[in-house]
Amino acid sequence: MKIQKLLVANRGEIACRIFETCRELGIATVAVYSDADARAKHVREADEAVHIGPAPAPESYLKGETIIAAASAVGADAIHPGYGFLSENADFAEDVRNAGLIWVGPSPKAIRSMGPKDEAKRIAEEAGVPVLPGYRGEAQDAETLTKAAKEIGFPLLIKAVAGGGGRGIRLVSKAAELKAELESAVREAESAFGDGRVMLEKLVQQPRHIEVQVFGDSHGNVVHLYERDCSLQRRRQKVIEEAPAPGMPEEVRAAMTDAAVRLAQAVGYEGAGTVEFIVDGSMPLAKDTFWFLEMNTRLQVEHPVTEMITGQDLVAWQLLVASGGELPLSQADIPLIGHAIEARICAEDPADGFRPGAGLILEFGLLEPVDGEIIRWDAGFETGDRVPSNYDSMIAKLIVSGETRDEAIDQLTEALSHTQLAGVPSNTGFLRRCALSDAFRTGTHHVNWIAEQGEALTQPPGAHQHACVLAVCDIELDDAGAVMPWDIRDGFRANAHAVRKAAVAVDTDADWFDPAEHEVDPEAPLPFVTDLSPRRYAVTTGGDTVLVEVPDYDADVEAVLGGDSVSAPMPGKLLAVNVKPGDTVAKGDAVAVMEAMKMEHSLAAPRDGIVESVEAATGDQVAEGDVLVTLEAE
Repeated sequence: MKIQKLLVANRGEIACRIFETCRELGIATVAVYSDADARAKHVREADEAVHIGPAPAPESYLKGETIIAAASAVGADAIHPGYGFLSENADFAEDVRNAGLIWVGPSPKAIRSMGPKDEAKRIAEEAGVPVLPGYRGEAQDAETLTKAAKEIGFPLLIKAVAGGGGRGIRLVSKAAELKAELESAVREAESAFGDGRVMLEKLVQQPRHIEVQVFGDSHGNVVHLYERDCSLQRRRQKVIEEAPAPGMPEEVRAAMTDAAVRLAQAVGYEGAGTVEFIVDGSMPLAKDTFWFLEMNTRLQVEHPVTEMITGQDLVAWQLLVASGGELPLSQADIPLIGHAIEARICAEDPADGFRPGAGLILEFGLLEPVDGEIIRWDAGFETGDRVPSNYDSMIAKLIVSGETRDEAIDQLTEALSHTQLAGVPSNTGFLRRCALSDAFRTGTHHVNWIAEQGEALTQPPGAHQHACVLAVCDIELDDAGAVMPWDIRDGFRANAHAVRKAAVAVDTDADWFDPAEHEVDPEAPLPFVTDLSPRRYAVTTGGDTVLVEVPDYDADVEAVLGGDSVSAPMPGKLLAVNVKPGDTVAKGDAVAVMEAMKMEHSLAAPRDGIVESVEAATGDQVAEGDVLVTLEAE
């Protein structure tokens, strides 16, 4: 039966992406949201939206019974879990089906069989899929694990049996480190997954991460949609993904995809899934250089690159299969066209240890028109949205394609140069530096490569810093509006060299900014300047964005001398209004507090007086210059 109304049990860009396909198929959509997401983009794009609880995920997006109740309340007949949250929770999938709803995903049995890493590898071995040497036994005592480690040899990895997302993994370089790392891995596994069991696995020194997209239906059909390379990672979190894998010989592709299909068939897999392999990157790809890592029983974050090289809509496939339909294409009919690359755009500061950021987005998007055939923009946020601190820092994905890998890389670096994110920290400059590197261009990068590069990738070049300031100085010193000769700011001085000066204030949240002078790099991308408000700009060069302001000294003098009102000095949100009409205030009293540029600003009374009116309330978004409080005239 065809799905009529779909509830997406997720948020952000994946919810928006699923809604897009639903609109094309004529399926009604339902969003769920926490307190933190009440005004979120995915809520705005759904036909209906249901509130499911407070901001913390365990009290909202991870409460399966609340989500199922929401679906029943609005008459939804299906639930799509997206990825993360409850997407690989077999109990939730079972509860959805028991409630009489369609579960858009693999069966609970398939999820359970592929969930524990040790069980998944046992099934893989039985299906003839190559698996790394290691220990996956039931015994978890220190003596057994120590003996097994010595048999495997060092270095090795300790992995949580119930792990995922890079959690519960420890590298052990030598025998002396084993005891402490085992204890640490068990503690993290118990905390993160409620299951402290671990397994041991031989370490591949220069690993590549290559995965195969598989798809099955309830009629026994299983196909693959080729492979993706996800080797560019930071702390085992993917950064840039691409399809197909660079340097992939046809015979190795055939061996890897055949192995993935055999595994999916072994568990009677239905829907979208990904079979992940670890590859020895120290040698050319061959049939004996890849081993099964794990299977993700859901749609992957990086699924758009597969869609771009095959021309297929994987969400549409999911909805079709969940409704009982057969796969739309046979294996022989699935094309492989060109090359696609995806970059994950996150609200985080690479220069400060990838510190995640939250707050109001002042400007976000591509600064030039997008060619939909070449560039795809999957975003969960827009200008004016607020990034909450409660969830993952990824806010969008930039996906590009080309006839060749080199063309796709060129498209990616160009698009990242034109991507602006102001108001919260951004990793776009970092992504561009990764894509520009010789290692990425030649396909010789591996899972540990980013960690080896250090500040060469995380710290923006000095030339970018200098260009951001110069761009605003050029605007400030522009004489196009001059009416009288005296208005021309040419720096004329009698009997001296002309000196042109402009004062600017740079966003203090840009930890990488250094006011020292730098030579202008002729190869550096031209800066893009966006007017956020009078005298306030977002400046982007090479993907790095900073906020730059031109001080208003006249306003500062007026504030010192006093006045009859308190105005917003910049766009932001009012966190508190401390006065009401009739209150008596003294000069310097905090009459309001606002949040702007991710900082709190106390707004003071300009003089002693009595409050005549209050023009705004706590929680309001205000523009620069908006009058907030007025004092009675003297």
